[in-house]
Amino acid sequence: MDGLETRIAQARGSVPADRVLRGGTVLDLITGARIAGDVAIAGDTIVGIGAEYEAAEVIDVAGLTLVPGFIDTHLHVESTLVTPYEFDRCVTPRGITTAICDPHEIANVIGVAGIRWFQDAAEHMVMDLRVQLSSCVPSTAMETAGAEITAADLAPLRDPPSGIGLAEFMNYPGVIHGDPAVLAKLRLFQGGHIDGHCPLLSGKDLNAYVAAGIRTEHEATSAAEAREKLSRGMRVLIREGAVSKDLDALQPVLTETTAPYMCLCTDDRNPLDIAESGHLDHMIRRLIAGGAPVLGVYRAASLSAAEAFGLRDRGLIAPGRRADIVALGRLEDCDARLVLAGGRVVEDAAFARRPPLAEIGRRSVQAPVLEAASFRAPGPGGETPVIGIVEGKILTDHLRVEIGAVAGDKPPDPARDLARIAVIERHGRSGGMARGFVRGFGMQNGAIASTVCHDHHNIVAVGVDYADMALAANRLQTLEGGYVVAAGGVVLAELALPIAGLMTDAPFEQVRDSLVALRSAARTLGVVLEEPFLQLSFLALPVIPHLKITDCGLVDVDRFEILADR
Repeated sequence: MDGLETRIAQARGSVPADRVLRGGTVLDLITGARIAGDVAIAGDTIVGIGAEYEAAEVIDVAGLTLVPGFIDTHLHVESTLVTPYEFDRCVTPRGITTAICDPHEIANVIGVAGIRWFQDAAEHMVMDLRVQLSSCVPSTAMETAGAEITAADLAPLRDPPSGIGLAEFMNYPGVIHGDPAVLAKLRLFQGGHIDGHCPLLSGKDLNAYVAAGIRTEHEATSAAEAREKLSRGMRVLIREGAVSKDLDALQPVLTETTAPYMCLCTDDRNPLDIAESGHLDHMIRRLIAGGAPVLGVYRAASLSAAEAFGLRDRGLIAPGRRADIVALGRLEDCDARLVLAGGRVVEDAAFARRPPLAEIGRRSVQAPVLEAASFRAPGPGGETPVIGIVEGKILTDHLRVEIGAVAGDKPPDPARDLARIAVIERHGRSGGMARGFVRGFGMQNGAIASTVCHDHHNIVAVGVDYADMALAANRLQTLEGGYVVAAGGVVLAELALPIAGLMTDAPFEQVRDSLVALRSAARTLGVVLEEPFLQLSFLALPVIPHLKITDCGLVDVDRFEILADR
């Protein structure tokens, strides 16, 4: 028998199924019913529910509730700081059986080769990793990335098994004003899936953005913004990342009525965040505890996500659907006791069978050697633009603060929570550097530096001591990228990320432990932010309002222009 005949025969029970889950109850996301009976699986496909089946292998799930595998609808694997394989091992046992990623972090460093590396990795993973094609490399013309990707570069990448369309279109001004290079990319994917990214966009500008064929959006940060985007036909992805925490604001919008049009995503979470609270499982628990309907939450986590991204083969425990199944003790707890991904039990042996990943992105940090004086900001005193951190958001305030000059330099002022921030081009293209001020770290001494710097991934450093800033930034060259915390002329903690300055091939548990040490070291500097490293990296992303900084200078995102030096 071929595959089709086999599935039909096993569904009818005329031949034994390959595998049966016995003793559990299926949550039907269409009717809300609880369906008793076996779940029969042929290969990677569910062939029967609600009946008794014989099978070559029977797995006891007595007393457990079975739900479809969860789908993370938008994330950057690079932000977990580990390889796709280690991300797989970290989150698939929690029930995340599909993840839709945008590899634009690595693409901004090494270009198309980084996208192909993700596509190759996806072919061998236990979870189903779907790789969108990065739409904005770089995100704007106001930064220096390590690569540029055009529509012509994207065209040959469109058809691998992991393909799912065009990733988040961050250059929303380019869309609504008809930039020719932007339109070329949109035309290439007309009729396919185009993912959105348009924070605070409203009214006619939002209409124009949606009219371009963009259908999903993860940047809504208020209920009103989410409702307007839903009313324009967009699928709204509720995001709860390490920095961008929008779940509480959007939870009231998730109802039985809206659940078919809402999904869940993490965007950016690292192994420490995942260890401390979880991944999508954390979001599911929080939403239910906050009063969202249980059925609506599980729909958003699977069926609604599958339909939003055209994945018609999953999202339900039903005949003919991909056998992505999570067995839970209690729906409210989202406590995965057993996970199947494509019909395979998620266990150590499944991860061990994957072939090795090719080495990529080494020696990518090509920055100038810096001195303490490199961080001086010459100029007269006076009213100065300051980036104001909003904790739990990647939105920032555009502050104006009086800062006096001392010996021709406007220095940091820890007493007023004014730290120096600097971005240094590290791709060996210009060696340019920009300096500014940031408020919100609470830093009283030392410095932090990183090559995780969205999305251009230059070196970003924040500090109140120029010598420590130079020490931390220069150390990144030796590490081939990563995170460094320094104070008093000493490196207090570090994490090497030698894969494009973004990832390590170390186990996720080792990365988790390193992040504990880094966070502890940051607190000795006086840092008050819960997640200072990712918060720092987003201060350099010039497509998120209101004030940001790149290697080209301070960026007024509302006006989409670089500010004159002050």
